Amino acid sequence: MKHTAGYLPAIGRLLLSGLFVWAGYAKLMNSAGTAQYFADKGVILPTLTVWIAIAVELLGGLAILVGFKTRWAAAILAIWCLITAFLVHLPAGMGSGDAAAAYDNMIHFYKNLGMAGGLLYVLAFGAGGLSLDNGARVS
Repeated sequence: MKHTAGYLPAIGRLLLSGLFVWAGYAKLMNSAGTAQYFADKGVILPTLTVWIAIAVELLGGLAILVGFKTRWAAAILAIWCLITAFLVHLPAGMGSGDAAAAYDNMIHFYKNLGMAGGLLYVLAFGAGGLSLDNGARVS
């Protein structure tokens, strides 16, 4: 276990970043559709919000992936996860008449809380080995 411990933070960053990179890229490839979805959900300034979401998710996810300014990226993404959990998924999960949609939103709510928890861990302990913050060395 001691021989692999230096690689575990990099693997953790890979797994943690995947959701953000994928979501940001998907929004980038369909920004107009995402803006319409945001408008339908009552998001304020949906077109601007899409571009903020793309920047936060895609750039933040890539920063976590390569371990660049990792603590800053983790802090921003943790806040992002908490905002979207409490302002989007929790109300939709509690107020929907559709039981399946409510259940789906509660899954996303708890997924966001879990992601925020993992990101707070990265914030506290840094990027670890194989990161740009650490000179791409295994610690």
